[in-house]
Amino acid sequence: MCGYVGFSNAIDDAQETLKAMMDTIVHRGPDSEGSYVDSDIAMGFRRLSIIDLNPEGDQPLFSEDGSLVLLFNGEIYNYQPLREELIALGHQFKSHTDSEVLVHGYEQYGTELLNRLRGMFSFVIWDKNKKRLFGARDFFGIKPLYYARMGETFLFGSEIKSFLPHPAFQKELNETALENYLTFQYSPTQETFFKNVYKLPPAHYFLYENGELTTKRYWEPKFDAQEDKTLEEWVDAISDAFEDSIKTHKISDVEVGSFLSSGVDSSYVAASADVDKTYTVGFDADGQRYNEISYAKELSEYIHVKNISKVISPEEYWDSLSKIQYHMDEPLADPAAVALYFVCNLASQDLKVVLSGEGADEIFGGYNVYKEPIEYTGYNKIPFFLRRLIGKVAGLFPAHRGLNFLVRRGKTLEERFIGNAYMFTPKERKALLKSPAGAPDPSQICKPYYDKVRGKDPVTRMQYLDLHLWMAGDILLKADKMSMANSLELRVPFLDKEIMALAGKIPTRFRVNEENTKYAMRQAALRKMPPKSADKKKLGFPVPIRVWLKEDAYYNRVKAAFTSPAAERYFHTDKLVKLLDAHREGKKDNSRKIWTVFMFLTWYEDFFADQTAA
Repeated sequence: MCGYVGFSNAIDDAQETLKAMMDTIVHRGPDSEGSYVDSDIAMGFRRLSIIDLNPEGDQPLFSEDGSLVLLFNGEIYNYQPLREELIALGHQFKSHTDSEVLVHGYEQYGTELLNRLRGMFSFVIWDKNKKRLFGARDFFGIKPLYYARMGETFLFGSEIKSFLPHPAFQKELNETALENYLTFQYSPTQETFFKNVYKLPPAHYFLYENGELTTKRYWEPKFDAQEDKTLEEWVDAISDAFEDSIKTHKISDVEVGSFLSSGVDSSYVAASADVDKTYTVGFDADGQRYNEISYAKELSEYIHVKNISKVISPEEYWDSLSKIQYHMDEPLADPAAVALYFVCNLASQDLKVVLSGEGADEIFGGYNVYKEPIEYTGYNKIPFFLRRLIGKVAGLFPAHRGLNFLVRRGKTLEERFIGNAYMFTPKERKALLKSPAGAPDPSQICKPYYDKVRGKDPVTRMQYLDLHLWMAGDILLKADKMSMANSLELRVPFLDKEIMALAGKIPTRFRVNEENTKYAMRQAALRKMPPKSADKKKLGFPVPIRVWLKEDAYYNRVKAAFTSPAAERYFHTDKLVKLLDAHREGKKDNSRKIWTVFMFLTWYEDFFADQTAA
């Protein structure tokens, strides 16, 4: 696990500039560094040693004739059979690292190499002879890859912040991204919060040659249910596939641990992984509702593993927010990101690699909202035009649970579901912003994904959307950035293309039904753990921000941000304060909306404070 950065070289002090850029991502690779610079390109690398700890595994790596130069972040779990295959074809290896199979594999197979890989990866290969740069990102978007075009300069790397020291980089806020973020709680498109900086989408590669950039998708997940197997047969298949994925994801030359909450995903990972240590964090607010440590310790005892835990104080949580948003590169309003930072920090004190449960919800159908299409089916029998009318009338009244039901049932799935978070409606964000940028309606951002699964059942369509937007934009963003902030490699055995191939065949009724979500997967997990753990309702990392925002110390901190010069620049601050006060007075739970704006302002102070002062 590592980080890299580079740029097309048209400056005199390329080596010095590259060093400054590499220094911004030292947290991704504190073990060693390397660089390659010629008249066409500059490439820099920071290494966290996991496989082949010897210097031979340092990067950049070169092909036998020196014409190809590689920078790679991630792990190739099937590198050993690939290595043997390439040796049989005549390739000569200089190391035992997984990185080198990418150089020889690209020589042998070109872009077709990507579909032969099993792993998480982001890498670039510079072809000196053809003056061509090839870059690729893994199937699910576990590892990041950003790029930017600044005049004649093309920049690429693992983190946006590494671009900032380059003299050609022009730092400008993308206000369209802000508008989208206010609805989604993350940046949902290929654009980022920095103008002219983009993220390569998952399962895509790019070619940059003669100043021209082309991108192409090389893989996509498929849902094609097969009805010819019993539940027991599916459970057997899940058990076998997951055991294989765990074995594959444990390949390492260093110790591997596991995160553990009270949920079935991390519990299944920990119970299957045969690790020595599990790691858990919790909070000390409002009793056990915000603390999963007792559950984690109980399961750890059951599977005979040592559990290491930490209770995060409110002061620690709030004092870490600026650091969290800096490492995130773009604002993220998911309160669980901070909890993830602390559990990564806890694990990093003992080891370099952990397993985690991300991806199970999207692949196997785990979110509670996925049950919505199969609940209250009697109401759905009312003609849609009548439900639409009822929903519009209900929307005229102050929101509460019963009316919200009527409003949602008066909308199509494409209108009401944009993922697991829906913060500000287009109307609300337009009223809040001083100068709306004219961002597209959220449904337009989701439409290309819904179009790909037109005709599938509602649960499958929701899963497909979340796989592409929510998981990549929120879940995996924080997983990469929070682990790398602590120089820790986080591996996700559910996000394996073999697991996806299996899950996509499971009938919807075995994924989500009236009894539970992730139904078949939970049955597989029951073979490894007690029912209490396998059946537990999903909590994620429960964070008590709703409670904290009513306390003077934290209310005042947020109010100061809501009336700051940065807030004045973009928002109607009186409306921000009104949201905050209504929450404090108990009139409405505005905690998530407040947090969305507050996290943007926190991030903005890290990256644009100089422009605020100006």
